[in-house]
Amino acid sequence: QVQLVESGGGLVQPGGSLRLSCAASVNIFNIKYMGWYRQAPGKERELVARITRAGSTNYADSVKDRFTISRDSAKNTVYLQMNSLKPEDTAVYYCNANSWSDLGYWGQGTQVTVSS
Repeated sequence: QVQLVESGGGLVQPGGSLRLSCAASVNIFNIKYMGWYRQAPGKERELVARITRAGSTNYADSVKDRFTISRDSAKNTVYLQMNSLKPEDTAVYYCNANSWSDLGYWGQGTQVTVSS
């Protein structure tokens, strides 16, 4: 069982930055990959960014060059640095972890609102 706790969401103006954190209850090196998803009202949940155990990353086209996923293994925490935020980035952001047995775990979500 993996528990994930997100933090760092909030209200930010267009062009601003936020950093989301996801603290895992287990050693993240025991997890196949971790990622951030988001879900806007009336839309399906979509992958934003993902990082594998080996450190490989991939991003949705809509956030490339603006968002960066990283991790601190000593803190069992994964981060999502979001820069140059746009109103269309407004969504609930969820942390996800996939185990080596392909079990998926989700955090409770954190709201990000980009508005002037």
